[in-house]
Amino acid sequence: MKALIIDDERLARQELRSLLKEHKEIEIVDECANAQEALAAIEKHSPDLLFLDIQMPGKSGFELLKEIEKLPQVIFITAYDDYAIKAFDVNALDYLLKPVQLNRLNEAIEKAIKADAVYSAPENISTAMIADDDQVFVKDGEKCWFVKLSEIRLIESEGNYARVYFKNNRPLILRSLNSLDERLNPKTFYRANRKHIINLKWVDTIENWFSGGLKVKLKEGGEEIEISRRQAARLKDMMSL
Repeated sequence: MKALIIDDERLARQELRSLLKEHKEIEIVDECANAQEALAAIEKHSPDLLFLDIQMPGKSGFELLKEIEKLPQVIFITAYDDYAIKAFDVNALDYLLKPVQLNRLNEAIEKAIKADAVYSAPENISTAMIADDDQVFVKDGEKCWFVKLSEIRLIESEGNYARVYFKNNRPLILRSLNSLDERLNPKTFYRANRKHIINLKWVDTIENWFSGGLKVKLKEGGEEIEISRRQAARLKDMMSL
């Protein structure tokens, strides 16, 4: 797994790198001291995992995550225990306090490896592109559907799962939003933000929103989804004459 260490304290980065030496399955591809460096490194390396501090000069770790469209797995490493609940609200794998204890780090790494295995195993996920007119099999517990992809209006991330919206159904499937995004036609299924993929053919209304973003309302279900500033700019470029 490719990993980034993001922490403004050089000694903290060195200590973590030292602790990670025994984990040969983790490849540290870069170190960053702030959110700006981290965004560039994520764009360059497409890491699978972030070791992320929260309190940093400029933007915090939480603010950084809001700017990442395809979010890797995240393990927070911080000197403060005040943010634990908020950390899990953004689907962090784990929350480690400084100084990092080796046994807790090992537990966090084990979680990351197990989660990564779910999506990388050939039997669990296909990488083939899906056409808009294809029918897909959706299973949630004992319930199953065979639905045409074009009938799906919204896909929403819920941690390691994705909730699929079609008609009056909201099944939850064991797929990451990133893995689904790679298989869908981006001219139809658009990554609105780090938590949502919308079917543009189901957009009912669209309006300008805060900080240069957009807000869309979907037909039938009436869901309202914010499109981030970066993705709004891309959408305008893609859809303009």
